[in-house]
Amino acid sequence: MMAMTRQADPSPAVPDVISSYGDDNARWQAVLDRDAAAAGAFWLGVITTGIYCRPGCPARAPKRENVRFFDTPDAARAAGFRACKRCDPDHTTRADPLSAGVTVAARLIETAETPPPLATLAAQAGLSPSHFSRAFKARLGVTPAQYAHGVRDHKLKSALADGSPVTGAVYEAGFGAPSRAYEAAGKRLGMTPGRAAKKGRGETIRYSFGESFLGRVLVAATERGLCAVQLGDDDDALLEALRLRFAAATLEAAQPGSAYAEWIAAALAAIDHPEKAAGLPLDIQGTAFQEQVWRALMAIPAGQTRTYSQLAEDIGRPTATRAVAAACGANRLAVIIPCHRVIGKDGTLTGYRWGTQRKEKLLARERS
Repeated sequence: MMAMTRQADPSPAVPDVISSYGDDNARWQAVLDRDAAAAGAFWLGVITTGIYCRPGCPARAPKRENVRFFDTPDAARAAGFRACKRCDPDHTTRADPLSAGVTVAARLIETAETPPPLATLAAQAGLSPSHFSRAFKARLGVTPAQYAHGVRDHKLKSALADGSPVTGAVYEAGFGAPSRAYEAAGKRLGMTPGRAAKKGRGETIRYSFGESFLGRVLVAATERGLCAVQLGDDDDALLEALRLRFAAATLEAAQPGSAYAEWIAAALAAIDHPEKAAGLPLDIQGTAFQEQVWRALMAIPAGQTRTYSQLAEDIGRPTATRAVAAACGANRLAVIIPCHRVIGKDGTLTGYRWGTQRKEKLLARERS
Protein backbone atom coordinates (compact mmCIF):
# COMPACT_ATOMS: atom_id res chain seq x y z
CA MET A 1 0.00 0.00 0.00
CA MET A 2 1.16 3.52 -0.71
CA ALA A 3 0.39 6.38 1.64
CA MET A 4 -0.76 9.54 -0.15
CA THR A 5 -2.13 12.91 0.93
CA ARG A 6 -3.22 15.81 -1.19
CA GLN A 7 -0.78 18.21 0.45
CA ALA A 8 2.19 15.95 -0.13
CA ASP A 9 4.48 16.72 -3.07
CA PRO A 10 6.16 13.37 -3.70
CA SER A 11 8.78 12.96 -6.37
CA PRO A 12 7.38 11.80 -9.72
CA ALA A 13 6.77 8.07 -9.94
CA VAL A 14 8.95 5.92 -12.11
CA PRO A 15 7.48 3.90 -14.97
CA ASP A 16 5.82 0.74 -13.76
CA VAL A 17 7.72 -1.60 -16.15
CA ILE A 18 11.46 -1.57 -15.53
CA SER A 19 13.07 -1.06 -18.90
CA SER A 20 14.24 -4.60 -19.59
CA TYR A 21 11.60 -5.79 -22.09
CA GLY A 22 12.64 -9.28 -21.10
CA ASP A 23 9.19 -10.86 -21.42
CA ASP A 24 6.25 -10.52 -23.76
CA ASN A 25 4.12 -8.68 -21.18
CA ALA A 26 6.73 -5.93 -20.82
CA ARG A 27 7.16 -5.79 -24.60
CA TRP A 28 3.43 -5.48 -25.21
CA GLN A 29 3.20 -2.64 -22.68
CA ALA A 30 6.05 -0.88 -24.50
CA VAL A 31 4.08 -1.25 -27.75
CA LEU A 32 0.97 0.28 -26.17
CA ASP A 33 3.06 3.13 -24.72
CA ARG A 34 4.94 3.60 -28.03
CA ASP A 35 7.99 3.59 -25.79
CA ALA A 36 10.87 5.19 -27.71
CA ALA A 37 13.37 3.71 -25.26
CA ALA A 38 12.41 0.23 -26.49
CA ALA A 39 13.71 0.94 -29.99
CA GLY A 40 16.32 -1.67 -30.78
CA ALA A 41 15.37 -3.89 -27.83
CA PHE A 42 12.91 -5.97 -29.86
CA TRP A 43 10.68 -5.91 -32.95
CA LEU A 44 7.06 -6.97 -33.46
CA GLY A 45 5.37 -8.63 -36.39
CA VAL A 46 1.65 -8.26 -37.12
CA ILE A 47 0.26 -11.41 -38.68
CA THR A 48 -2.81 -9.70 -40.18
CA THR A 49 -0.71 -7.25 -42.21
CA GLY A 50 2.49 -9.25 -42.65
CA ILE A 51 4.70 -6.35 -41.59
CA TYR A 52 7.13 -5.88 -38.71
CA CYS A 53 7.68 -2.65 -36.76
CA ARG A 54 9.68 -1.12 -33.98
CA PRO A 55 7.86 -0.53 -30.62
CA GLY A 56 7.46 3.22 -31.17
CA CYS A 57 5.72 2.89 -34.55
CA PRO A 58 3.11 5.67 -34.96
CA ALA A 59 0.66 3.29 -36.65
CA ARG A 60 -2.44 2.20 -34.76
CA ALA A 61 -1.62 -0.51 -32.20
CA PRO A 62 -2.62 -4.00 -33.40
CA LYS A 63 -4.61 -6.50 -31.38
CA ARG A 64 -2.49 -8.47 -28.94
CA GLU A 65 -3.42 -11.84 -30.43
CA ASN A 66 -2.06 -10.73 -33.83
CA VAL A 67 1.39 -9.78 -32.54
CA ARG A 68 4.58 -11.83 -32.55
CA PHE A 69 7.81 -10.57 -30.96
CA PHE A 70 11.32 -10.93 -32.39
CA ASP A 71 14.78 -10.18 -31.00
CA THR A 72 16.15 -8.98 -34.36
CA PRO A 73 14.72 -7.67 -37.65
CA ASP A 74 16.43 -10.61 -39.37
CA ALA A 75 14.31 -12.99 -37.31
CA ALA A 76 11.16 -11.11 -38.32
CA ARG A 77 12.09 -11.28 -42.00
CA ALA A 78 12.91 -14.98 -41.68
CA ALA A 79 9.39 -15.51 -40.35
CA GLY A 80 7.98 -13.95 -43.50
CA PHE A 81 7.33 -10.37 -42.36
CA ARG A 82 8.31 -7.27 -44.35
CA ALA A 83 9.51 -3.92 -42.96
CA CYS A 84 6.97 -1.22 -42.08
CA LYS A 85 7.34 1.87 -44.27
CA ARG A 86 6.13 4.21 -41.51
CA CYS A 87 8.57 3.43 -38.71
CA ASP A 88 11.55 2.09 -40.74
CA PRO A 89 12.27 -0.74 -38.26
CA ASP A 90 15.61 -1.62 -39.84
CA HIS A 91 17.00 1.78 -38.82
CA THR A 92 15.52 2.40 -35.40
CA THR A 93 18.28 4.73 -34.24
CA ARG A 94 17.58 7.26 -37.01
CA ALA A 95 14.22 8.26 -35.62
CA ASP A 96 15.55 8.99 -32.14
CA PRO A 97 19.35 8.81 -31.83
CA LEU A 98 19.28 9.47 -28.08
CA SER A 99 16.98 6.55 -27.29
CA ALA A 100 19.77 3.99 -27.55
CA GLY A 101 21.88 5.95 -25.05
CA VAL A 102 18.95 6.30 -22.67
CA THR A 103 18.21 2.58 -22.94
CA VAL A 104 21.84 1.67 -22.16
CA ALA A 105 21.80 4.04 -19.18
CA ALA A 106 18.60 2.44 -17.89
CA ARG A 107 20.23 -0.99 -18.15
CA LEU A 108 23.28 0.26 -16.21
CA ILE A 109 21.03 1.61 -13.45
CA GLU A 110 19.10 -1.67 -13.28
CA THR A 111 22.17 -3.92 -13.06
CA ALA A 112 24.47 -1.80 -10.86
CA GLU A 113 24.76 -2.57 -7.15
CA THR A 114 24.62 1.16 -6.47
CA PRO A 115 23.25 3.80 -8.88
CA PRO A 116 25.99 5.11 -11.21
CA PRO A 117 26.72 8.84 -10.90
CA LEU A 118 24.96 11.11 -13.37
CA ALA A 119 28.31 12.13 -14.87
CA THR A 120 29.13 8.47 -15.63
CA LEU A 121 25.79 7.87 -17.33
CA ALA A 122 26.08 11.08 -19.34
CA ALA A 123 29.63 10.27 -20.45
CA GLN A 124 28.65 6.88 -21.89
CA ALA A 125 25.94 8.66 -23.90
CA GLY A 126 28.38 11.36 -25.04
CA LEU A 127 26.35 14.18 -23.50
CA SER A 128 26.72 16.75 -20.76
CA PRO A 129 25.02 15.76 -17.48
CA SER A 130 22.29 18.39 -17.88
CA HIS A 131 21.58 17.46 -21.51
CA PHE A 132 21.54 13.76 -20.66
CA SER A 133 19.20 14.28 -17.71
CA ARG A 134 16.73 16.17 -19.92
CA ALA A 135 16.93 13.50 -22.63
CA PHE A 136 16.41 10.72 -20.08
CA LYS A 137 13.34 12.40 -18.57
CA ALA A 138 11.90 13.19 -22.01
CA ARG A 139 11.96 9.50 -22.92
CA LEU A 140 11.13 7.78 -19.63
CA GLY A 141 9.19 10.49 -17.80
CA VAL A 142 11.55 10.63 -14.80
CA THR A 143 15.10 11.73 -14.02
CA PRO A 144 17.93 9.16 -13.72
CA ALA A 145 17.88 9.57 -9.93
CA GLN A 146 14.12 8.94 -9.76
CA TYR A 147 14.52 5.93 -12.04
CA ALA A 148 17.24 4.57 -9.75
CA HIS A 149 14.93 4.97 -6.72
CA GLY A 150 12.26 3.04 -8.58
CA VAL A 151 14.67 0.24 -9.49
CA ARG A 152 15.79 -0.06 -5.88
CA ASP A 153 12.21 -0.19 -4.59
CA HIS A 154 11.33 -2.73 -7.27
CA LYS A 155 14.23 -4.96 -6.21
CA LEU A 156 13.24 -4.72 -2.55
CA LYS A 157 9.58 -5.57 -3.17
CA SER A 158 10.52 -8.46 -5.47
CA ALA A 159 12.94 -9.91 -2.90
CA LEU A 160 10.36 -9.64 -0.13
CA ALA A 161 7.70 -11.24 -2.32
CA ASP A 162 10.10 -14.14 -2.96
CA GLY A 163 10.43 -14.74 0.76
CA SER A 164 13.90 -13.28 1.35
CA PRO A 165 14.67 -12.18 4.94
CA VAL A 166 13.95 -8.50 5.43
CA THR A 167 17.49 -7.44 6.35
CA GLY A 168 19.06 -9.34 3.46
CA ALA A 169 16.51 -7.98 0.99
CA VAL A 170 17.19 -4.42 2.17
CA TYR A 171 20.93 -4.65 1.49
CA GLU A 172 20.53 -6.61 -1.75
CA ALA A 173 18.23 -3.91 -3.09
CA GLY A 174 20.95 -1.30 -2.58
CA PHE A 175 19.84 0.42 0.62
CA GLY A 176 22.82 1.41 2.75
CA ALA A 177 21.01 0.53 5.96
CA PRO A 178 17.64 -0.85 7.09
CA SER A 179 16.70 2.60 8.40
CA ARG A 180 16.93 3.99 4.86
CA ALA A 181 14.53 1.33 3.59
CA TYR A 182 12.03 2.05 6.35
CA GLU A 183 12.35 5.78 5.69
CA ALA A 184 11.57 5.21 2.01
CA ALA A 185 8.69 2.86 2.79
CA GLY A 186 6.26 5.62 3.72
CA LYS A 187 7.08 7.49 0.53
CA ARG A 188 6.99 4.68 -2.02
CA LEU A 189 6.32 1.22 -0.61
CA GLY A 190 3.47 2.47 1.57
CA MET A 191 4.17 -0.15 4.25
CA THR A 192 7.26 -1.24 6.12
CA PRO A 193 9.41 -3.94 4.52
CA GLY A 194 8.29 -6.38 7.20
CA ARG A 195 4.65 -5.89 6.34
CA ALA A 196 5.40 -6.07 2.64
CA ALA A 197 7.07 -9.43 3.20
CA LYS A 198 3.84 -10.70 4.77
CA LYS A 199 1.83 -9.36 1.82
CA GLY A 200 -0.27 -7.19 4.11
CA ARG A 201 -1.10 -9.96 6.56
CA GLY A 202 -1.68 -8.52 10.00
CA GLU A 203 -3.35 -5.35 8.70
CA THR A 204 -6.56 -4.26 10.41
CA ILE A 205 -9.00 -2.40 8.21
CA ARG A 206 -11.92 -0.48 9.68
CA TYR A 207 -15.00 0.20 7.56
CA SER A 208 -18.39 1.85 7.67
CA PHE A 209 -21.41 2.27 5.42
CA GLY A 210 -23.17 5.45 4.42
CA GLU A 211 -25.80 6.85 2.10
CA SER A 212 -25.22 9.37 -0.69
CA PHE A 213 -26.98 10.71 -3.76
CA LEU A 214 -25.15 7.90 -5.62
CA GLY A 215 -26.58 5.16 -3.40
CA ARG A 216 -24.87 3.10 -0.73
CA VAL A 217 -21.20 3.73 0.04
CA LEU A 218 -18.63 1.64 1.87
CA VAL A 219 -15.55 3.47 3.13
CA ALA A 220 -12.57 1.63 4.64
CA ALA A 221 -9.31 2.77 6.21
CA THR A 222 -6.07 1.43 7.65
CA GLU A 223 -4.13 3.21 10.35
CA ARG A 224 -2.47 5.27 7.57
CA GLY A 225 -5.55 6.44 5.71
CA LEU A 226 -8.40 5.55 3.37
CA CYS A 227 -7.86 2.34 1.41
CA ALA A 228 -11.26 1.88 -0.26
CA VAL A 229 -14.34 3.88 -1.22
CA GLN A 230 -16.89 1.69 -2.96
CA LEU A 231 -20.27 2.55 -4.45
CA GLY A 232 -23.14 0.11 -4.82
CA ASP A 233 -26.69 -0.85 -3.96
CA ASP A 234 -26.23 -3.62 -1.40
CA ASP A 235 -24.22 -3.52 1.83
CA ASP A 236 -23.50 -7.25 1.82
CA ALA A 237 -22.12 -7.10 -1.73
CA LEU A 238 -19.95 -4.10 -0.87
CA LEU A 239 -18.53 -5.83 2.20
CA GLU A 240 -17.86 -9.04 0.27
CA ALA A 241 -15.95 -7.05 -2.36
CA LEU A 242 -13.83 -5.53 0.42
CA ARG A 243 -13.14 -9.00 1.86
CA LEU A 244 -12.02 -10.30 -1.52
CA ARG A 245 -9.69 -7.39 -2.03
CA PHE A 246 -8.09 -7.61 1.43
CA ALA A 247 -8.27 -11.37 1.95
CA ALA A 248 -5.33 -11.45 4.37
CA ALA A 249 -6.50 -8.54 6.52
CA THR A 250 -8.76 -8.35 9.56
CA LEU A 251 -11.92 -6.33 8.89
CA GLU A 252 -13.66 -4.49 11.71
CA ALA A 253 -16.49 -1.99 11.83
CA ALA A 254 -15.16 1.49 12.67
CA GLN A 255 -15.99 2.59 16.20
CA PRO A 256 -17.83 5.92 16.60
CA GLY A 257 -15.51 8.71 17.67
CA SER A 258 -12.35 7.01 16.42
CA ALA A 259 -9.94 8.56 13.92
CA TYR A 260 -11.16 6.00 11.41
CA ALA A 261 -14.75 7.13 11.86
CA GLU A 262 -13.68 10.75 11.30
CA TRP A 263 -11.85 9.88 8.06
CA ILE A 264 -14.80 7.83 6.88
CA ALA A 265 -17.27 10.61 7.67
CA ALA A 266 -15.09 13.09 5.77
CA ALA A 267 -14.96 10.75 2.78
CA LEU A 268 -18.75 10.42 2.76
CA ALA A 269 -19.08 14.20 2.92
CA ALA A 270 -16.65 14.56 0.01
CA ILE A 271 -18.96 12.60 -2.26
CA ASP A 272 -21.51 15.41 -2.00
CA HIS A 273 -18.91 18.18 -1.65
CA PRO A 274 -15.69 17.34 -3.57
CA GLU A 275 -13.73 20.19 -2.02
CA LYS A 276 -13.86 18.34 1.31
CA ALA A 277 -11.64 15.60 -0.09
CA ALA A 278 -8.59 17.85 0.20
CA GLY A 279 -6.20 16.68 2.87
CA LEU A 280 -7.72 13.25 3.44
CA PRO A 281 -4.95 10.69 4.12
CA LEU A 282 -4.91 7.94 1.50
CA ASP A 283 -3.40 4.50 1.84
CA ILE A 284 -3.80 2.85 -1.54
CA GLN A 285 -2.18 -0.06 -3.32
CA GLY A 286 -0.97 0.62 -6.83
CA THR A 287 2.02 0.60 -9.11
CA ALA A 288 4.25 3.62 -9.49
CA PHE A 289 2.66 4.45 -12.83
CA GLN A 290 -0.86 4.11 -11.44
CA GLU A 291 -0.05 6.46 -8.58
CA GLN A 292 1.34 8.99 -11.05
CA VAL A 293 -1.99 8.88 -12.88
CA TRP A 294 -4.01 9.07 -9.66
CA ARG A 295 -2.13 12.15 -8.49
CA ALA A 296 -2.88 13.80 -11.83
CA LEU A 297 -6.56 12.90 -11.41
CA MET A 298 -6.65 14.63 -8.02
CA ALA A 299 -5.29 17.78 -9.67
CA ILE A 300 -8.34 18.09 -11.97
CA PRO A 301 -10.68 20.73 -10.49
CA ALA A 302 -14.26 19.75 -9.75
CA GLY A 303 -16.51 20.72 -12.63
CA GLN A 304 -13.80 20.10 -15.23
CA THR A 305 -12.92 17.03 -17.25
CA ARG A 306 -9.94 15.66 -19.15
CA THR A 307 -9.63 13.12 -21.93
CA TYR A 308 -7.37 10.11 -21.47
CA SER A 309 -4.91 11.57 -23.95
CA GLN A 310 -4.86 14.90 -22.09
CA LEU A 311 -4.20 13.08 -18.84
CA ALA A 312 -1.35 11.19 -20.50
CA GLU A 313 0.09 14.56 -21.57
CA ASP A 314 -0.30 15.88 -18.00
CA ILE A 315 1.97 13.15 -16.62
CA GLY A 316 4.53 13.50 -19.40
CA ARG A 317 3.63 10.20 -21.10
CA PRO A 318 1.73 11.34 -24.23
CA THR A 319 1.88 7.92 -25.87
CA ALA A 320 0.55 6.04 -22.84
CA THR A 321 -3.16 6.75 -23.35
CA ARG A 322 -4.23 3.13 -22.97
CA ALA A 323 -2.09 2.62 -19.89
CA VAL A 324 -3.61 5.78 -18.39
CA ALA A 325 -7.11 4.43 -19.06
CA ALA A 326 -6.15 1.17 -17.35
CA ALA A 327 -4.83 3.07 -14.32
CA CYS A 328 -8.12 4.97 -14.08
CA GLY A 329 -9.97 1.67 -14.16
CA ALA A 330 -7.78 0.32 -11.34
CA ASN A 331 -8.76 3.13 -8.96
CA ARG A 332 -10.58 1.82 -5.88
CA LEU A 333 -11.32 5.15 -4.16
CA ALA A 334 -14.48 6.37 -5.86
CA VAL A 335 -14.83 10.18 -6.05
CA ILE A 336 -11.86 10.78 -3.70
CA ILE A 337 -9.56 9.95 -6.63
CA PRO A 338 -11.84 11.44 -9.28
CA CYS A 339 -11.44 9.10 -12.24
CA HIS A 340 -15.01 10.09 -13.16
CA ARG A 341 -13.57 13.37 -14.48
CA VAL A 342 -11.91 11.59 -17.42
CA ILE A 343 -14.00 11.17 -20.57
CA GLY A 344 -13.53 9.91 -24.11
CA LYS A 345 -12.06 12.10 -26.84
CA ASP A 346 -15.50 12.37 -28.43
CA GLY A 347 -17.08 13.52 -25.15
CA THR A 348 -18.65 10.18 -24.25
CA LEU A 349 -18.54 9.07 -20.64
CA THR A 350 -16.75 5.78 -21.48
CA GLY A 351 -16.64 3.19 -18.70
CA TYR A 352 -16.82 3.65 -14.95
CA ARG A 353 -16.25 0.96 -12.33
CA TRP A 354 -19.36 1.97 -10.42
CA GLY A 355 -21.59 2.51 -13.46
CA THR A 356 -21.85 5.26 -16.08
CA GLN A 357 -25.13 6.49 -14.56
CA ARG A 358 -23.27 7.36 -11.37
CA LYS A 359 -20.52 8.99 -13.43
CA GLU A 360 -23.10 11.13 -15.22
CA LYS A 361 -24.68 12.17 -11.92
CA LEU A 362 -21.29 13.06 -10.46
CA LEU A 363 -20.28 15.22 -13.41
CA ALA A 364 -23.67 16.95 -13.55
CA ARG A 365 -23.55 17.75 -9.85
CA GLU A 366 -19.97 19.07 -10.02
CA ARG A 367 -20.75 21.26 -13.03
CA SER A 368 -23.69 22.77 -11.21
